[in-house]
Amino acid sequence: MTGPEETAPTSINRWRAMIAGGVTIALALAAVYGIAAFRRNAPDAACGPAIETARRAAPFARGEVAAFVVAEQPLRLPNVAFRDASGAERHLADWHGRSVLLNLWATWCVPCRREMPALDALEKKLGGPAFEVVAVNIDTRDPDKPRAWLKEVGIDRLAYYADPSAKLFQDLKIIGRAPGMPTTLLVDGAGCEIGTVAGPAEWASEDAVKLVTAALKG
Repeated sequence: MTGPEETAPTSINRWRAMIAGGVTIALALAAVYGIAAFRRNAPDAACGPAIETARRAAPFARGEVAAFVVAEQPLRLPNVAFRDASGAERHLADWHGRSVLLNLWATWCVPCRREMPALDALEKKLGGPAFEVVAVNIDTRDPDKPRAWLKEVGIDRLAYYADPSAKLFQDLKIIGRAPGMPTTLLVDGAGCEIGTVAGPAEWASEDAVKLVTAALKG
């Protein structure tokens, strides 16, 4: 039978071992997740031109698009996936060589609905071989509701894109680019961020047209 004078040191040693093991595991997890976060947000040297574009567009981030935050560090966006009107899977990389105004919206989002006519008008003004407004609906329930709503309000210039899983929103949220709805990102032809707007904007305004036009000038 072990006496009290032997039990106490043994117990202390066991606690020390447990604490040491816990610290080791915590440090290992921190290293793994820290490295993952660093890799996810690490600047992409290939996106350097997008920073130059952002600087060129910066003076036009005013008035109706004053909330446009220009990119200050090179960032390639994840090659997010969504569906087109036929149900075919599309990826951001499909627009390689074209600038994109990527917008996330939903019918339950009142500010999203309010800005959709302006996005439609911007596509009418500037849409073409070099630029497209890619508005992706993320309604997760009735897939027919957003289509019906767009038809009801006369949105006919925007191509229909949707992601009922809303994974697109989560993918952008992970990198800090989707704090809420609506979210809009101006992306260059290499898939690199030029700037972001968190919330609605008057995209059909003269200010917005000047901003996007400045970004399109090579």
